[in-house]
Formats: sequence, C-alpha cells, structure tokens
Amino acid sequence: MALTILHISTRLIQGGSQENTVLSCEGQAALGHDVHLAYGPIFGPEGSYFDRANDFIAPNGKKITMHEVPNMVRQISPMKDAKGYLELKKLIEELKPDVVHTHSSKAGVIGRAVAWAVDMKSAALTVLVGPDIDNGIDVPDRTRRKIVPPIRIIHTIHGPPFHRYLPRWKNAIYIASERWAAKRCHVITSVADAMTAQFRAAKIGKDEQFVTVRSGMETEKFLNPIASETREAMRAELGFKADDFVIGTVARLAEHKGHDDLLDALGDDLKANPNWKLLWVGDGWWSERLLGRVKEMGLSDQVVSTGLVPGPRVGAMMRAMDVLLHPSYREGLPRTVPQALLCGVAVVASDADGTREACLDSKYLDDVDPANATGVLFPIGDVEKLRDGVRWMFEHPAERKLMGIRGRAMCSKMFATQTMVDDLEVVYQRAIQIASK
Repeated sequence: MALTILHISTRLIQGGSQENTVLSCEGQAALGHDVHLAYGPIFGPEGSYFDRANDFIAPNGKKITMHEVPNMVRQISPMKDAKGYLELKKLIEELKPDVVHTHSSKAGVIGRAVAWAVDMKSAALTVLVGPDIDNGIDVPDRTRRKIVPPIRIIHTIHGPPFHRYLPRWKNAIYIASERWAAKRCHVITSVADAMTAQFRAAKIGKDEQFVTVRSGMETEKFLNPIASETREAMRAELGFKADDFVIGTVARLAEHKGHDDLLDALGDDLKANPNWKLLWVGDGWWSERLLGRVKEMGLSDQVVSTGLVPGPRVGAMMRAMDVLLHPSYREGLPRTVPQALLCGVAVVASDADGTREACLDSKYLDDVDPANATGVLFPIGDVEKLRDGVRWMFEHPAERKLMGIRGRAMCSKMFATQTMVDDLEVVYQRAIQIASK
C-alpha cells in the first residue's frame, strides 16, 4: 500500500542521522511511496545532503518533495520553536500524511507534538455510518468513523540528546521533553540497542514502543571500489608511501569527537615513528584550532587533513587507512565504524553508546568470541588505552587484516540500505495497526 510519508529532520548537514534519513527517503520513494522531507535551515562547514535529496529520482520516477521549515533550529529558542511549531502544523495539515517520521531531538519533540495535535484534532471529525435509522436501526448501533485517517507517528533515535557532558539542568529538560514526546508517537526506532537501553533507563517511553532498526548504508560503494579509489590508488593520491602506517579519522573537527585525545595519546609515537601518519577526513568549527595544535607539536608533515569530503568519496579515503581511529565521546551508532569495516579496515574506537555493536573486542567484551573480533575498544577519554589500541594494531598486522575481513562480512548484511528500508516497512505497518485501534 502506497503511503504519504513525511520525514522531519532538524538540519540536512552531512552527518550520520541525515544520511540515514535521506537513504530512507530514497528507498521509500523507490517502493512507490509519496515521500516528503521537512528540514530546518542549513548552515556551517559540515556540508549538506540537500542537493542529493532534492535531485533524487527513483527508477519509478518518484522524487522526494522538499520542505524547508525556516524556524526549526537546533538550539533551544522559545520564539523560533513556537514559530517552527506553527510552520510544521500548517505543512502537516496540508499534506495529510499517513506517516510522520521524526529524526533528531529538536525535530523529534516538535514534530511529534505537532503530528499528535493534528491527529487529535482530526479524530474529532467523525461521521455516523451504518444502516439507515429510518429502517428501524437504533442510533447506538451505528458507529463513528474518522473523516481523516489517523497519522502514524514514528521517531528514530540517532543519539540521545542527554549525556554526561551537559549540565544537570539541561539534561533534566531534555529527558522531560523526551518523556513527554514518547507519549505522542506509536513506535520509537533506535539505530542501536544501546539507544533503547539509555532511553528506558531514563524512563522514557514503554518497552513495547521500541524496536532497533540499524542505519542503512550504501554498502556497495564501500565493498566494490572503482579503479581510481582502491587502497593503492588512494594512498598514492594522498601522498602516503607503501610502508606508512596510516591512522585515520572520519569525523567533524568539533567538540566531543576526540581529536585532542588523539594528539595527546599519539604525539610522542608520531614523533618517534616518522612513517606513522594521521589522515583526518572532515571539517568543522574546531578545524583551525586543531590544525594549529598539530603545527605547534611539529607534526604538520605527518598529518593529512582533507577537509570536507563528499559522501561518495568517504569510502575511498578509508581504504587508504591501516586502521580507523574513532575516539568520540558520544554517538548513536557511529556510521564511520561499520563503513571502515566494509572497506576491510579494522577499528580502534571509544566505547561510546552503540559503537560496541559494530566494533567487537573479545578482550574488552565478555560476550564476544575472539573468532568474531573486528577491532579494539577503549574507555571514553582514556588516552593510554587509546595509545595501547593503536600500538597493538601496528604490532599485529595479520590480526588487524583478519579483523577487517570479519567486519566486512558482518557489516555487509547488517547495514545494507535495503535491510533498513524493509525493516521500516514493518515498523510502519505495526504503527498502522496501533493507530487504527
């Protein structure tokens, strides 16, 4: 059954949750659904998925209809939030979508609030149906039916808005908001089991509302490189030699991504090993400061910073790496971890949120078989363990290669886009059943 689906995301910057959302839209349009995407203003050095979503045409001719919501901004802003609420309300009333699917925290709270309010308003618009009363049938035997079908409301958790690095008062606001919003949707999907655990620990929602739907990725682009984007070609393009040990990151140069920890942990090792190189893929608000620190440490010749890289080229950059280092302080499920594994690159990562669901470390996690290990985990912010993990990867090239091979096989099934799209179809049908009761 073709549905009218409205996705709502706070911003369409080049980030994990936004890629997840756009891939969902593309897959659903290809299935024949009428897909709409609402988003707030786009700005900043992170890049944007707007052009990709706006230009998309499925094989069946379906497109993604784009709607900018001018006052839906990331920061808490009572005036803009109120205006954004009204803008979304007008959009939903005009579209009359079968499904409203929200993403990210701000869009998740406001979007669910609006969709629920519109649905409650339409629920009051009912008509009596049944046998004609003139034929002797009492009015009580007639039933009321909605003029407007119910809106099925789904929210996806890409990462919790509350975390230990925020002031207690701010976390209290976020948790209260999420508890309130959870009562105004039918199904909550998590990109990782860890997200569900964190939300339930904060007493948000009910157990039966939650289901895990792993983020889909364009796995073929990572699994099957074109001739100009093989490991050898990319190392040559980036200026790396055959015996260089390339430690790569793919992340915004921004707060909570761990680049300072990386420099603290590996500064001496880099100076002692001229063939150790850092490959920083990404840009962000901290770019100038971090690269300035690299220069102060005398490591400029050993750090290659690509700046912002288009999504289709991320896999190419990863193939140049010997190991992906992901020292982030907070995540949902970091897409760069399974993406590196899809490229056959083993991972050293902080144990943030859902990371351990892709980076399997048998020495760190009791329930992981050594035969299934795909990387090394370390506690968040632990620079010594970070250093130990990178050194282990350098000293064990055979085991490192095996980890990449295992991760490639595991992630090719777990994170396929079509798997995500198919799982969302099941979620929507579940929401239809719940909303129709």
